Amino acid sequence: MTSAAARPPTASYRLQLQPGFTLHDAERAVPYLAALGVSHLHLSPLLEAVPGSTHGYDTVDHTRISEQLGGEPALRALAAEARRHGLGLIADVVPNHMALPVPEQLNRPLWEVLRDGPDSPYAPWFDIDWTAQPGPEDAPGRGRLLLPLLGDRLGAVLDQLTVDGDVLRYHDHAFPLRPGTGALPLERLLARQWYRLAWWRLSSEELNYRRFFTVNELIAVRVEVPEVFEATHRTLLRLHAEGVLDGFRIDHPDGLADPRGYLRQLAAATGGAYTVVEKILTGEERLPADWPCAGTTGYDALRRIDGVLTDHAGAERLVTAYQRDVADRTGAAEAGRLARAELTAPDGELAAEVERAVRLAARICAAEPALADHGAGELRHALRALLTEYPVYRPYVVPGESAPAEAVAEFDTVFEALREAGEEPGPTVALVRDLALGRLGRSPAKDEFCARFGQTASAVAAKGVEDTAFYRWTALLALNEVGGDPGRPGVRPADFHRWCAELEQHRPSGMTALSTHDTKRSADARARLAVLTELPELWAAECAAWTTAAGPCPDRPTAWLLWQTLVAAWPIGPERLVSTLLKSAREAKVHTSWTAPDERFERWLTEYARGVLGNIGLCPRIDGLVQLLAPFARSNSLSAALLQLAAPGVPDLYQGSEEPLYTLVDPDNRAPVDLGALAVRLTDSPADRPGDLAREKLHLTTTALHLRRTHPFGSYRPLAATGPAAEHLLAFGRGEDVLALATRLPYGLHRRGGWADTALALPPGSWTDELTGRHFPGGPARVADLLEHLPVALLTPGPRP
Repeated sequence: MTSAAARPPTASYRLQLQPGFTLHDAERAVPYLAALGVSHLHLSPLLEAVPGSTHGYDTVDHTRISEQLGGEPALRALAAEARRHGLGLIADVVPNHMALPVPEQLNRPLWEVLRDGPDSPYAPWFDIDWTAQPGPEDAPGRGRLLLPLLGDRLGAVLDQLTVDGDVLRYHDHAFPLRPGTGALPLERLLARQWYRLAWWRLSSEELNYRRFFTVNELIAVRVEVPEVFEATHRTLLRLHAEGVLDGFRIDHPDGLADPRGYLRQLAAATGGAYTVVEKILTGEERLPADWPCAGTTGYDALRRIDGVLTDHAGAERLVTAYQRDVADRTGAAEAGRLARAELTAPDGELAAEVERAVRLAARICAAEPALADHGAGELRHALRALLTEYPVYRPYVVPGESAPAEAVAEFDTVFEALREAGEEPGPTVALVRDLALGRLGRSPAKDEFCARFGQTASAVAAKGVEDTAFYRWTALLALNEVGGDPGRPGVRPADFHRWCAELEQHRPSGMTALSTHDTKRSADARARLAVLTELPELWAAECAAWTTAAGPCPDRPTAWLLWQTLVAAWPIGPERLVSTLLKSAREAKVHTSWTAPDERFERWLTEYARGVLGNIGLCPRIDGLVQLLAPFARSNSLSAALLQLAAPGVPDLYQGSEEPLYTLVDPDNRAPVDLGALAVRLTDSPADRPGDLAREKLHLTTTALHLRRTHPFGSYRPLAATGPAAEHLLAFGRGEDVLALATRLPYGLHRRGGWADTALALPPGSWTDELTGRHFPGGPARVADLLEHLPVALLTPGPRP
């Protein structure tokens, strides 16, 4: 058998490792996952994280595999078991940040920086602007690190600070004391440290370390420094060299100073190991061609697959009904722009990041007479304008190289948007643009500005759109996913085929995804919601009726959020529902937020949601609608699964998604899955339980996965049906040996009376549907016959032996 390391994946299976599902559990699941048909296991972060972490992105120690997951011996045992079954391992890598944990000594490199300041050998590890805070009283010009974690202003909590030998304690926090300062009076002791303890509310204004988006507990790492790359990747690279790991998934590359440079360094260190990046592509944006990686983690596929199963015209009517009901004509794009503007405002959550870029730009201007006299206020306004309107996550400018044409065009789009809004871009806006594009020559400060603008732009895009606007604009929640574009619902079949052809040509081994640990709703939950675009008037009427039955709802967008959440995850218990609604409301930051919770609103929302689930008249009506949607949601679920499994790319299955999965935003979607129970059900036949979606989806998944492993799929070619319902069939071939057929817009198909005389011309010869075992001759075939038992088909030549 060819080793997994010697070939690219045919399909991967994502496992969320955590204390409730360790590497030992993953080892026990290997026989099932091999029988399912994947070629690789896709493991969440492996390095030591904060104790109890359920995700692993809060790394505290790069030198060892997480002991709470089983440690390196457990990883090696998993790799050995995977090898025995012909499987490889892909590891999630977190190069952008580490945890700022509690207690702080869990992160030893950061602990030493807190103790020794800029003189620490670990100081280059962390992206700290030492100039932004006055230094200790005996070294005021050297700066110090702001730690905004106190529950109140410093003066109000002094009595809660205690000195314990060479450690300063504040509740569960522990901070190292600068050598020789432990015996000083408390106020002088605080003044002599290389860090400044401060009220947590100062973080948005004065924070002087880069973080992951707005998460203060995740401090950015400067992986662009060669020594830092080597130290933070040594363990994973060693395990790759020893054959334990076969490939890598790179978390949040847009947070890095030089994503391309990082990927080149990783490729050189691994000999070109299989690598995918969590890069969010917006609109028609493509992954930069010079990035040495297989492709993305697949959110671009999610958007196309969901889109081609969404009724564009119906979605627009649904949006109109939503805007009428909430009395707000704001569209999805405008909601995103407003949220981005809020983030970069002087009191916004990313104000500190903007101010750091302003300081850097001001220093550049002060150093050159030709760039002088752009005031801090003008620079701030220019930065905010560009960051608010930037159409994708970030430009990819490398100092010393000409700016990519895509980046230049993106800034042109920004200038057009500013003019449409009535603002003629002035000389300061042009200056900041040229600095971001690297057009004004080179210096350490100018090179840094290029990287800093890109890093800040990506944070503004992610937090402004996906983590704010997508929680405010609730017309159709199925559209509000990572990389989504709710302002342009639906994808035409021709555009879907074009995208598949481009993926096959440019990144054939990139991942495709439908559900991930970051999706706000799993694929099957979105499949239900997609049916609503085919009956928007009915859905609007149901929303009104449910609100009447539940009692007045003063916030209409929240009502739409509630009703769609119920449909997406029905049946759902009160704890899951309330948790999701509260997180959504806090992320929206309209009535409440994480930093300024409104207890009255949150209490009302909690009571309202619980009241809905306790309403004996309303719950049967909700259940009735879900049952009405069920046959069409079934069609969407199976069609989406087939498209992911048969289209170009490497399908990355999320744990448990081989059966229907109706999960919501994290942490709901990160709970351990009973893979042992799935292994038992894998032996069932769908014929034993006709109409059982769980058996149908599991059978479809394993059939398609095994076909991918045994019959390498050939080139992609669209297939067109003829007849009255041709628009409802999405079909394509993979080489000469595989034909995939999927139903789209099933409610509309039902409403028009079914497939009637719609036909698809099969190539000459005989064909077998691998899903049902039925045989068909070549030539024109009635789609009603091909899809008699399932809304999908997977055809291969000749009768099965």
